[in-house]
Amino acid sequence: MSTAIIVFAKAPVPGLAKTRLAPSLGEAGAAALAERMLRHALAQATAADVGPVELCAAPDATHPALLAAAAEHGARLTEQGTGDLGLRMHRALTRSLMRHGRALLIGTDAPALDADVLRQAASALQEHDAVFVPVLDGGYALVGQRRADPRWFSDMRWSHDRVMDETRERLRAAGVRWAELPPVADIDEPLDLVHVPTGWLDGLEISSRIREQQP
Repeated sequence: MSTAIIVFAKAPVPGLAKTRLAPSLGEAGAAALAERMLRHALAQATAADVGPVELCAAPDATHPALLAAAAEHGARLTEQGTGDLGLRMHRALTRSLMRHGRALLIGTDAPALDADVLRQAASALQEHDAVFVPVLDGGYALVGQRRADPRWFSDMRWSHDRVMDETRERLRAAGVRWAELPPVADIDEPLDLVHVPTGWLDGLEISSRIREQQP
């Protein structure tokens, strides 16, 4: 049974993508890093080889970088549509699960989500209703389902340090069997740039303090 992988991404437009990194990278630099992370996420989703890959984009699917990235990796290109993050994720998962037995949804902000982690997540859905990869700041970088269920998406407050905790509370209340893989770092704030893989920031203007902490 195949496991579809949905990659959620914003178009890498200056002033729209990774805006919280702009104080260190500038708007253009933040957008350039966003595009690099987008291509990495698609490459890992393709390399996992567990099922079809979909690039689900915002605010629409017309940006040339999105078109090029989807074509390069053979990904289906769709739009996230309207609504808050929870509604958009639930809609994308529901659509995918109508065609495939299982589905994973990831963002592009966690470079450590490699093909091996994605294969582990797909495998976890053989025995669990859902799977998550938490992030170190309290949210999650991956959610997977084998049947569409809106209960841990609806009316959720996003972008705070208890998103995963509140999700666990909802899962327990619903009697859902879920798996969690080891947490990863995501790249949201300037101090998170220390988790960017070596070489990804070459050519971008960043503070010397952050560059000195690069691995």
